[in-house]
Amino acid sequence: MYERPDEGFVYLSMGKASLMLEEVNGHWETGELIPPFGRGMNLQIMVDSIEPILRRLNKEGIALFREPFVSDYPAGSVRFRQREFLVQDPDGYLLRFAQSL
Repeated sequence: MYERPDEGFVYLSMGKASLMLEEVNGHWETGELIPPFGRGMNLQIMVDSIEPILRRLNKEGIALFREPFVSDYPAGSVRFRQREFLVQDPDGYLLRFAQSL
């Protein structure tokens, strides 16, 4: 959507998913930052289809953390099925792209 390179900030959007990323700047740290920063955290991003993202990652030579798979999640009396995959960003955060089935 837009970026502020001098601040290390970017606002990404794809379909209904939006994500703001900002480099370490002294404003948001909640503790000592020691790489890898994203230990144990993954962000799920729901998209209409994971296929275009998979094609782009493959084109750019970016390896997946986990290949596409189907998950079946219970949520109370409802079950959610989705096709998803995970990719790791340079700071160690896992990005889980998923589409509803």
